Amino acid sequence: MSTSKLSEILSQLQKSSTSSPQKITSLLSSAKRELLTLDALIPTPTTPTPILLLARQTLETGALLSIHLQQPDAFTRYYQQLLPFYEVPDSSYQSNKSQRSKVTGLYLLLLLTKGDYAGFHTVLEGLEVEHAGKGKGLEGDEFISYPVKLERWLMEGSYDRVWAATKREGVPSEEFGVFSEVLIGTIRDEIASCSEKAYPSLPIANAKNLLFLESEGSVVDFAQGRGWVVKDGRIYFPQQQDEGRTEKEILVASGTVIENTIGYARELETIV
Repeated sequence: MSTSKLSEILSQLQKSSTSSPQKITSLLSSAKRELLTLDALIPTPTTPTPILLLARQTLETGALLSIHLQQPDAFTRYYQQLLPFYEVPDSSYQSNKSQRSKVTGLYLLLLLTKGDYAGFHTVLEGLEVEHAGKGKGLEGDEFISYPVKLERWLMEGSYDRVWAATKREGVPSEEFGVFSEVLIGTIRDEIASCSEKAYPSLPIANAKNLLFLESEGSVVDFAQGRGWVVKDGRIYFPQQQDEGRTEKEILVASGTVIENTIGYARELETIV
């Protein structure tokens, strides 16, 4: 079977600008039709090496372009289609050009943005077993170690570290930066939930830095979206059911928020 048409489509995809999403979508559809024609959507022991390599490259390109187009569902589908290809021994490809590490790291990051920690650890444990069998660790893989560090900091409540790591200079590739706003949104919701329990109210100016928002107007919009009351320059949180908490309990809850976020918020005051 000739692979010339699929090779040409792949070349066009790799040169495509993400400013032309319709063109990319059309090319990706054509690529999938060619994979079907070549019977290469799922690898088999008899799949010729050139087709095996071309199919993997096509699906990886589709996955990465889906990230640029901000289509997480499409990216997930490409990731799932790639899994059988990643189970094929590396020796069968006769090439080390796989982007498996990047695609898998991006999938781990996507799971974090969704708060799917169970799915995150399922994928991670599989990687650890595989790498251990090869006598390697995951620490040296920049694409895998990046979401692993973010997950650890999220679990610790070290939101300042996550915030810093999602800045342009902290991400391992451009594709990872696409998820930064989504992940910061996850952090913002976590901080908001803690703040509701820790404080009766907060000045809008403090909330701006605490929630990693760029303006007081953004704070007002965010507050209204959560049903908070904004009055006289302050945000008033809904009364909690456990409003009979002791002063000590309130201080403990407040301390958790302060420890994890206020220090960095003060640093942001010199920037924002």
